[in-house]
Amino acid sequence: MPTALLLENLHPQARQILETAGFDVVTRTGALDEGELIEALAGVQVLGIRSKTHVSAEVLAAAPDLEVVGAFCIGTNQIDLHAAADRGVAVFNAPFSNTRSVVEIAIADIIALTRRLTVLDTEMHAGVWNKSATGAHEVRGRTLGIIGYGNIGTQLSVLAENLGMSVVFYDTAEKLALGNARRMDTLDELLETADVVTLHVDGRSGNAGMFGAKQFARMRPGAVFLNLSRGFVVDYAALREAVLSGHVAGAAVDVFPVEPKRKGDPFESELRGLPNVILTPHTGGSTEEAQEAIGRFVANKVRDHLATGSTNLSVNLPNLALDQRPDAHRIAYLHRNVPGVLATINATLAEHGVNIEGQLLATRGELGYVVTDVSTLIDPAVVQALAGRPESLRLRLLS
Repeated sequence: MPTALLLENLHPQARQILETAGFDVVTRTGALDEGELIEALAGVQVLGIRSKTHVSAEVLAAAPDLEVVGAFCIGTNQIDLHAAADRGVAVFNAPFSNTRSVVEIAIADIIALTRRLTVLDTEMHAGVWNKSATGAHEVRGRTLGIIGYGNIGTQLSVLAENLGMSVVFYDTAEKLALGNARRMDTLDELLETADVVTLHVDGRSGNAGMFGAKQFARMRPGAVFLNLSRGFVVDYAALREAVLSGHVAGAAVDVFPVEPKRKGDPFESELRGLPNVILTPHTGGSTEEAQEAIGRFVANKVRDHLATGSTNLSVNLPNLALDQRPDAHRIAYLHRNVPGVLATINATLAEHGVNIEGQLLATRGELGYVVTDVSTLIDPAVVQALAGRPESLRLRLLS
């Protein structure tokens, strides 16, 4: 019975799916640091995490039984994907399941900041009646600038247009504009055009520090700023200065460079206490609907990988979509992508009198993944011959 360790309060749907599939499931609240995680992974085949638990190369090296990591979130920058691939550990995430939740909180933040609702709310709770239209605007007719036009950015683009906003976007990759959205040739062009600037970039290391004092200075006076993507892409000290000077009229921030590991831990930020600044604890994608969808999606991917060898939508291994074949025995072989591997596999099987029923190969950069279905039980000598080759990374037998 394989063991699954689920951390960070994953949705119960994930546990239910894995237990139904025959897993022994262990759950823990909160994230674990490196030492705690290494100790907890002894004898564990499946690890489920969200964004707070870091799966380093050291953790992977100390967990020889680990076969798959499920990231129950969008981002995977908390996992050393290269080290995981080198050890044959598949990584799956949920790239689409919470996009609607992030888009909806972005819309809510845009309206709240543009109407200065946080300022009015604070004054009212302090007993101050300040009925005034000063600084409050409709979003209709204003321009939204989206930096990062991926799954979230494109959906936000459509909803913002439905509210009567004009949409411009900037992305380093070529993207098809939806509706009446217009692509900007440069980031500076977007910043000089938009009344609202929102970041929806991914967690690649090259995005670190991409938005700082220079970018805030290029924004239109009185514009508002949102970061619902990654904490390390923004210089928050520069954002503080831009808000205090009045150049930026307000901001909404959901992600931070350093975040508490557990619920109830203290939170520190230079953005605390600023006027018309909305701070949320990395909950952009945290709705009950999104968490249930993520729990179901990632748990099914993990289950299918261990049962069939399928790597469809894995973020670090060659992708093969595979079905269960009850009439066959399966060899799932991850290896270095070097010439002659397929011929070696087939020659080894032929030497041992094994007939091939079906075979699929996929490559991804330095990696190759061959899945071979055979009609007879596989001789241990075949396993020994293939697993012992220098290009071998991981070999699994699935029946």
